[in-house]
Amino acid sequence: MGHFETLILVAHVVFAAAVIGLVLIQQGKGADVGASFGSGASQTIFGAKGSGSFLTRMTTGLAIAFFVTSFALAVFAKQHSKRAEDVGIPVPAAVESPTQESAPETVQEKVAAPQEQNTAEPEATSPAQDSDTQPELE
Repeated sequence: MGHFETLILVAHVVFAAAVIGLVLIQQGKGADVGASFGSGASQTIFGAKGSGSFLTRMTTGLAIAFFVTSFALAVFAKQHSKRAEDVGIPVPAAVESPTQESAPETVQEKVAAPQEQNTAEPEATSPAQDSDTQPELE
């Protein structure tokens, strides 16, 4: 790891902590209503308008810096990455697809096979044909 990469990594961690801190100290949108009625507006160090625009700009700037350092670290990681073969991890050989003759049956072929074997339908008997099994009603 070079000195420049270490510097970017340290800046990345500092930017992350600063963004977290700035987000936590910002007031929500609902707090502006209470500040306009005099509940603490005179106690701000950024003036009567409040710290909203200053903190928002600082948060935006630090977030942009955080994303730039993230991108730079990703570029450094890509440059240092190695292929699996270079590290000694065995890579499986390419597997050839089976031919049509040795390919296993598909689900449709398996379902269709029993139906083809039983092509002869059992003969349905009508009640008129079964007269000898039914008692005659008189």
